[in-house]
Amino acid sequence: MTKIIRVTTVPISLGKLLKGQLKFMSQHYDVIGISGNGGDALIKISEEEGVRVIPVEMTRKITPIQDLKAVYKLYKIFKKEKPEIVHSHTPKAGTLSMLAAKLAGVPYRLHTIAGLPLLEAKGAKRILLDTVEKATYACATKIYPNSFGLNDIIIKNKYTKPKKLKVIANGSSNGIDTSHFDPMKYDEKDNVALRESLGIMQNDFVFVFVGRFVKDKGINELVKAYKKIQAQHNNAKLLLVGTYEKDLDPLLPETEKEIDNNPDIISVGWQHDVRPYFAISDALTFPSYREGFPNVVMQAGSMGLPSIVTNINGCNEIVTENVNGTIIPVKDAEALYESMNKFIADEDYRQQLSNNARTVICKNYEREHVWKELLKEYQQL
Repeated sequence: MTKIIRVTTVPISLGKLLKGQLKFMSQHYDVIGISGNGGDALIKISEEEGVRVIPVEMTRKITPIQDLKAVYKLYKIFKKEKPEIVHSHTPKAGTLSMLAAKLAGVPYRLHTIAGLPLLEAKGAKRILLDTVEKATYACATKIYPNSFGLNDIIIKNKYTKPKKLKVIANGSSNGIDTSHFDPMKYDEKDNVALRESLGIMQNDFVFVFVGRFVKDKGINELVKAYKKIQAQHNNAKLLLVGTYEKDLDPLLPETEKEIDNNPDIISVGWQHDVRPYFAISDALTFPSYREGFPNVVMQAGSMGLPSIVTNINGCNEIVTENVNGTIIPVKDAEALYESMNKFIADEDYRQQLSNNARTVICKNYEREHVWKELLKEYQQL
């Protein structure tokens, strides 16, 4: 049986971002997963997906010595396992595994791009990251941007030739399981109980954000916009689901202080299951600076929530203006405030978007469709 090795930097990417995909592909191929040594996390992925896993420690920062060690470990694994295909996700895993796979003579070296963090970098750091990106693409035989907008950005920046690029299905790395993200799974009794436990009243309007609490996700602008909303609407709540990443991309001190001290900003931390929080919310606010193809926007839509998103690739492909949400400029707190205000003030408008939200996701991003399109791609290689 043809062997495929899938590589991500950390186990959560292998187990969550690609959930179910490795199991599906293992019906057709001998699949091995490689990721950072997450201990029990990696073992759990092996059990859930029914595939063999191999730990290789990789960092998410620029660490030349550790990176070279990881390349050598990957090279030895590829030489031993002799896969036909190595397919990587996440930036560092892509760079290291594409180089190692090329050195090991792997015939098909595939890398999925799910966002370009380097787009926010400046000066010498940007030059370095651009160089690394081009090297990664040069080592790969095929590059899969997970959105059409990302495909255009890659061509514009001349990271590789257009013929090396392909978007699978309608975009997304793994689609969305609409049977899992289904609002009908949550009855009113459950929703009321959760809202009450969080201090959310029956007539409160809840804006929800799900993701990392970092500058690049637009949290500074979100909190600034929410404070204006709060001054006008005493029934507005902001529900934050996620955790800080203070070492990589910290928020402004005043933003962090506001989150910690404002009683109407409800921060529930990282949650294994985000569906109950979507179920008690009225709209998603997702003012990110950059994305590949954001799962959160698909998840919220599948749960029947309209979204306020920024005009960036991925977001502006999932959301169509005045159909299932609204699109605002990046880093624009005032535009975000105006959209949030309209969602509260115009109930008919918000309900219309809400009615369309799930239909759009079911039609375009059902998970199994994405898997089958990727399987076709593997079979054509």
